[in-house]
Amino acid sequence: MTADKARRRAIRARSPHSPALLEGYLNLSRAVKRVKLPRALSEKVSLAVQEWIGCGTCMQAHIEAGRTAGLSEADIALARQGTSTDAREAALIAVAVRVLAEPSSLTDADVAELRAHGWSDRIIVEIVGVVALNFLTGAFSLLVGLQPGERPA
Repeated sequence: MTADKARRRAIRARSPHSPALLEGYLNLSRAVKRVKLPRALSEKVSLAVQEWIGCGTCMQAHIEAGRTAGLSEADIALARQGTSTDAREAALIAVAVRVLAEPSSLTDADVAELRAHGWSDRIIVEIVGVVALNFLTGAFSLLVGLQPGERPA
């Protein structure tokens, strides 16, 4: 079982008191799997966001997924710092971190900059979903005390 599947299983096992939240989480998770963001870049965004959130379980899962998607150790380290060697990717990752950490600071100029780097409006909007899923998963995992490497019963 992959770390991501184990994490989803743990969330399902620990959230029977809120069927509505569980349903929303599962629907968001399915929706984010359909985004047009390349998998390796999605993992870079997730690594940057999870660095801010501080969920070790999520970080472990995204490091594993990033490696599977072809990221090098240098790519992973840079993503955890919120950047990339590719200027286009770095711009998108930086905005993703701001979506999490300071969303009220985002302006039309930020969107224009992403467009200037060649990002479509679809990707710009979908980055919010990737960040939201990471926040929900990370916050929930931290709240219930899910530890890296833990496998639910």
